[in-house]
Amino acid sequence: MDETPAFLTADLPGIGGVIKTRYEDFVVEELPLYEASGTGSHVYAFIEKRGLGTREALSRIAQALGTSPRAIGSAGLKDTHAVTRQWVSVENAEPERLERAGIADIRVLKVTRHTNKLKPGHLAGNRFVVRLRQTSVPIEQAARTAEQVLAVLTLKGVPNYFGPQRFGNRCDNHLLGKAVIDNDPTRVIDLFIGRPDPKLDSAVMFQARTFYAEGRYQEALDIWPRQIPERRRILKTLVINRGSKNRAFHVMDKHLKGFFVSAYQSAVFNRVLSARMPEIDKLLTGDMAYKHDNGACFHVEDAAVEQPRCDRFEISPTGPLVGLRTSRLTGPAAAIEDPILAAEGLGESPFRQMKRLGARGGRRPLRFQPRHAGLSTGADDLGEYLELRFELDPGCYATTLLAEITKTPTVDTGAAQSADDADTD
Repeated sequence: MDETPAFLTADLPGIGGVIKTRYEDFVVEELPLYEASGTGSHVYAFIEKRGLGTREALSRIAQALGTSPRAIGSAGLKDTHAVTRQWVSVENAEPERLERAGIADIRVLKVTRHTNKLKPGHLAGNRFVVRLRQTSVPIEQAARTAEQVLAVLTLKGVPNYFGPQRFGNRCDNHLLGKAVIDNDPTRVIDLFIGRPDPKLDSAVMFQARTFYAEGRYQEALDIWPRQIPERRRILKTLVINRGSKNRAFHVMDKHLKGFFVSAYQSAVFNRVLSARMPEIDKLLTGDMAYKHDNGACFHVEDAAVEQPRCDRFEISPTGPLVGLRTSRLTGPAAAIEDPILAAEGLGESPFRQMKRLGARGGRRPLRFQPRHAGLSTGADDLGEYLELRFELDPGCYATTLLAEITKTPTVDTGAAQSADDADTD
């Protein structure tokens, strides 16, 4: 993204540091929404994967069992550059075969059964254990500062920004999303395949993007890496259809377009959240408030009446996930949000395009509360570290919490989710 998110704890110093020096420095464990019953046609496996994305893990499981990837379900996508533990489901599988499969970078920790396939959303939260290394201050001082920051974040909440990984290595996923909803094929394809940048691209990718920018589509296709199939498919379409970007846009994967639109929604939300900082724990009359116990929203008619519930973290103010179903604010709350939305120039046609791609709109809380937060210090063969432990609700970014402690916009350069990660074949 172009904008640098504001810190809630800007009055406290940062401690610097890096994460994910090794996979074991970032451990994530899913907290299931429900317990498996022990019976049913779906085998549930609790797996541990190391340095492996969820989609690749599911693909390897499917290959090992000789089944379709569609038969395998999961509740969420987990980090690649980490050790992660999550539940997956496999329909009509033999538990013993799954336990003995011996899949690279995957360990099966537990197997049971249940009556339904795991789907996105079947998740209560995630438990994190993160080791922060190379702090800019001595480790004991870093621990004291981190404790102060965690105390503020537990009381007031963590700004619920969408993390930088949402916007990709090239920081343009949201720009692609805006081009998609504007139904601008040339802008979409130029962003998707062009714009060579020596600071971001490998030598091969820079040359391939340069060929595209010069209209040399066959030459770009000849050197474009085969592990990036969607872009190759777009280039083939350009070659066959004499450079027709309209045709290329038409054949672009619908899921991928939706991925970009979601990134655009995220960018707009982040702008509204920044405008509400640092008062994300304060309601305004005209807000739509989020109920943390059930996810419902309601209109705030009198902020003073509702503020005690906000102080107890029962409810929180919200920001927009723009779309046809996005409830608009009124009064003082609208005075902050509406100019940001108006600047986007969204109307009926873009909203219809978003709906066709599954982005109907809604509201998202401006903050989240870390649970069971704690820390300790230690040392190993790589030196001293600060170990942070906390639990977060689904959809909340650990990197946002960590950034409040380090005071660096991005402490995780390895987790960016680019269009390449979202490629479909």
